[in-house]
Amino acid sequence: MSNKNFFSKKELLLPENMISMYARGAFPMADDSGEIDWYMPNIRTIIPLDSFNIPRSLKKFYLSADFEYTFDANTLEVIAQCANRESTWISEELIEAYKGLQKLGYLHSVEVTQNKKLVGGLYGVTYRGAFFGESMFSKISQASKCALLKLIERLREKRFTLLDVQYQTDHLKMFGSKEIPFEEFSDILFNAYAQNVTFL
Repeated sequence: MSNKNFFSKKELLLPENMISMYARGAFPMADDSGEIDWYMPNIRTIIPLDSFNIPRSLKKFYLSADFEYTFDANTLEVIAQCANRESTWISEELIEAYKGLQKLGYLHSVEVTQNKKLVGGLYGVTYRGAFFGESMFSKISQASKCALLKLIERLREKRFTLLDVQYQTDHLKMFGSKEIPFEEFSDILFNAYAQNVTFL
């Protein structure tokens, strides 16, 4: 999306401007050169918190796995692990910008540990009743899927109304994710902002 009529790209990475952009339905990504831009695709993917799906085999694994889960215990390390791949949109500049959101209480994570070692997790940005999922990682099988299940549990417990996952993937389809027009997404955003809830 164009930001010529609003702020410079540097100014858009100030935390108060970042959360304003998220609230409008946009999200940042860096290209291969590290240039950060904001995106607002016409089709958006969400996981409905009132009609999501849990594959039977995953549910069985989730209930029996020797994983431990925490929230916001090691958010920056989760982001670093999400960025630790051959090609990533999570640039160093974007990570620095996330730190500003963290200080204001908008950046959150789910950590999955096994034998006190971080083996999976995810992170995202919240604004009132909306959680904007950004990325996840897994060092061992099923860890990121379990992190997503724990996130869904948390959002339902805290009465969030929107889990945005941006783009459709086969990984997300198993959870009942669906693509919707941006106009419908905007309506859901509006309703989510009426919910004065917190992640922790």
